Amino acid sequence: MGKVTGFLEFDRELPSKRPVQERIHDYKEFVHRYTDQKLNQQAARCMDCGVPFCHNGCPLGNLIPEFNDAVYREDWEEAYEVLSFTNNFPEFTGRICPAPCESACVLGINNPAITIEEIEKHIIEIAFDKGLVKPRKPSIRTGKKIAVIGSGPAGLAAAAQLNYAGHSVTVFERDDAPGGLLRYGIPDFKLEKWVIDRRISLLEEEGVVFKCNANVGVDVSINDLLREMQAIVLAGGSTIPRNLDIPGRELKGIYFAMDFLKQQNQRVSKTTVSGPDVFATGKNVVVIGGGDTGSDCVGTSNRHGAKAITQFELLPKPAAERNVYMPWPTFPMTLKITSSHEEGADRHWAVATKEFIGDDEGNLKALKIVDLEWKIGSDGRAAHFVEVQGSAREIPCELALLAMGFVHPQHDGLLNELDIEKDDRGNVRATEKSYQTNISKIFTAGDMRRGQSLVVWAISEGRECARKVDEFLMGCSSLESKDESFLCREVGKV
Repeated sequence: MGKVTGFLEFDRELPSKRPVQERIHDYKEFVHRYTDQKLNQQAARCMDCGVPFCHNGCPLGNLIPEFNDAVYREDWEEAYEVLSFTNNFPEFTGRICPAPCESACVLGINNPAITIEEIEKHIIEIAFDKGLVKPRKPSIRTGKKIAVIGSGPAGLAAAAQLNYAGHSVTVFERDDAPGGLLRYGIPDFKLEKWVIDRRISLLEEEGVVFKCNANVGVDVSINDLLREMQAIVLAGGSTIPRNLDIPGRELKGIYFAMDFLKQQNQRVSKTTVSGPDVFATGKNVVVIGGGDTGSDCVGTSNRHGAKAITQFELLPKPAAERNVYMPWPTFPMTLKITSSHEEGADRHWAVATKEFIGDDEGNLKALKIVDLEWKIGSDGRAAHFVEVQGSAREIPCELALLAMGFVHPQHDGLLNELDIEKDDRGNVRATEKSYQTNISKIFTAGDMRRGQSLVVWAISEGRECARKVDEFLMGCSSLESKDESFLCREVGKV
């Protein structure tokens, strides 16, 4: 490594942020960049650890010590080359990835881990600043045509890789602009949409064709695609939200989180808003669900000017630090305090919502809730619960946002029309070895195959699926795989 004693000399330090009272009045990203000196110091903390567990902790197999070393030496061309070898979209993962690589960092055994995610973001932004990011055009075209259905991170990654292999790729997106979850699920204060547009422009220069407002099975005939295309990739994501079917669910003022978040992203983008306006302004807001989507609802509600924001989680409060049930280098289920929580929210764990209570006009006015007592199993996980007697109570609520995750992709329409086989969870059935469905020329990747997951996993799935499609069409593939990135690290070749 560039500075083998760096981890002894420098502490982990994250970039500064705009103050809370400033940033909650707009939807701009608020994390500043490191100074050149701070970036150099953070990269210098990467140890010569022998076995880089971070590499395995990353679903993409990113060559993390190698790009950290290049950053320390300020060799930006090498840093960008190493990073882009395994990751098509580091500008996305550098902003919104929960960084499982950092959980596997060797330094993290007894010290704060390397700031891998921030370094990754800095590499790609510096590469764009310096003009190092150029369209990656194929040298020859194969004559094969491929349809990618869905333009989220999995679909974009599959399209990018297949286009580079020389195939002609058309991406179909039912929304008015590409990006999927990135565009209409992630708030702008975490990922401004010019970041997506910049990448889409590059993909178009490379030869990828995007067709928006094109819902396959509705606006576009799947039978036509089956006739015209040599392969089809289903990358529509996991879009059916988990519902809370309790008394009062029909009241006005109860919405799925993604409907709320998509509307606000549409407002920021100055596009047509879907459905009746949903605002948190002046309301008692309760977010039901303690994950990242719930956190995004908290941040958006703060920017709307909510009267009060409460977030409930069914499970017990996580531990603040690793315990014997989550040893290094596994991804620890520890307490997470997001930037949205820093902006203000009253958080409660081990709480169940029993009933939505309305007024005489059918509007939500309160929730009936109850505390839970969880029994912990031998593996340290919450196994089952009982309601705490006498804890039932009502709290005021005029806006309830259901952020309890997603159960499976949409079955009605395309999947049922194709008679695609599904697994026990309702996802499209396909193995990791082939990514192929029960219809030979149709493949699938991302949340549609593995269920609700991380953006970094979606990109990994898209890349691996592309390789399998390429092998299906050509008999072999020169596209990189995650296994190949391990090999390249061993031989010191990128």
